[in-house]
Amino acid sequence: MARLLYMVEPTDPVGKSVATRRQRLIEVALLFLRLGFTAFGGPAVHAALFEDEVVHRRKWIDRRHFLDLLAAVNFIPGPNSTELAIHLGMIRAGPWGLVLGGVCFIVPAVLIILPIGWLYVTCGHVPQVASVLVGIRAAMIAVVASAFWRFARTAVRDRFTLILACGAGVAGLAAQTDSFRIPQAELIILAACAVAGAIWYARIGVLSSVCLLPLAAASPAVPAGVYSKLIALALFMLKVGATLFGSGYVLLSYLQGGLVEDRGWLTPEQLTDAIAVGQITPGPLLTTATFVGFVLGHQWSSGSLVVAILSAVLSTVAIFAPSFFFVAILGPFWTRVRNSRLARGALDGMNAAVVALILVVCVALARQTLVGAATTGLAVLCLAILLLTRVNPTWVIAVAAVVGWLVAG
Repeated sequence: MARLLYMVEPTDPVGKSVATRRQRLIEVALLFLRLGFTAFGGPAVHAALFEDEVVHRRKWIDRRHFLDLLAAVNFIPGPNSTELAIHLGMIRAGPWGLVLGGVCFIVPAVLIILPIGWLYVTCGHVPQVASVLVGIRAAMIAVVASAFWRFARTAVRDRFTLILACGAGVAGLAAQTDSFRIPQAELIILAACAVAGAIWYARIGVLSSVCLLPLAAASPAVPAGVYSKLIALALFMLKVGATLFGSGYVLLSYLQGGLVEDRGWLTPEQLTDAIAVGQITPGPLLTTATFVGFVLGHQWSSGSLVVAILSAVLSTVAIFAPSFFFVAILGPFWTRVRNSRLARGALDGMNAAVVALILVVCVALARQTLVGAATTGLAVLCLAILLLTRVNPTWVIAVAAVVGWLVAG
């Protein structure tokens, strides 16, 4: 039954079903491995890259279905882009696709962050990649802007959704100012648009966890005192993964309160460096937990590389495990309910808000990144290429990184 719910083509001939499942699993693994190594930026950029691959190029699902998923993951605790990868893998290749989609998107960032963590504890600083990021960030703005254009053509389908999108955009911009800053503003905007959409389209009056992590046996090289700290760190990361709503950037306040202020395990400077590593590496921002785990394991064990790697892996598994759990449990229910009249109206309202919030992110990125004629021109050029050709955004980002390095270097 699970396969029928999530496979895009459930009517394949019986004689070819096994081979088709294997091919789909390979397809999911290769796609998200590549994205894991190349998807720089935050959730909005990841969503734009995912949409280009699974809707525009591979046609696994249509754009409206993709927007439904993008709206839904905002209401599930955990990192939005990782949950989107998990859900897309499940849709394409069933339960094993769920596992592969998430793991293959997470692992590349872990493999990149581990040597960065080693350099950090050895040399005392994060490698400087500012010149490369100049071009990457300009390309990221173009990727998000092109995705906004495609999403808007699908989500804004009548006067009501246009009004919702405009209202959500104004609210999103206001929420970024100091005067109107509200915690979890994106979630509130999406929920309000969902209620409005349900009321308008369904014509109704009112729209009315703990995931246990099985820890493997500790290595004999881990002293008992360090082992207890590793368990405490894993449980903390598990709690973060199970309760973190909205953008992965909210992670900063979680780690600040839990690891710097309450426990005193990290210094403010180490936390800043950890967030920086999460931002300069591809893949989900929550792989910041990998860097944090490596640094803490190295500190607690007086420089043991084995313990540092074990701590990094435990932290990573713990913070992402709830996302797999929530998508696996809620996915089948979500697939059935999205076609009801009430849910469809709510989703249409949320999709309009999603488009507006993507534009808000794009504006915020542009204000932070486009500081001169060179970066502005590069962003405009990348956007023109993406809108006028079918070139893969990964290549645009790669070329922009080289251009940024040449210009800034």
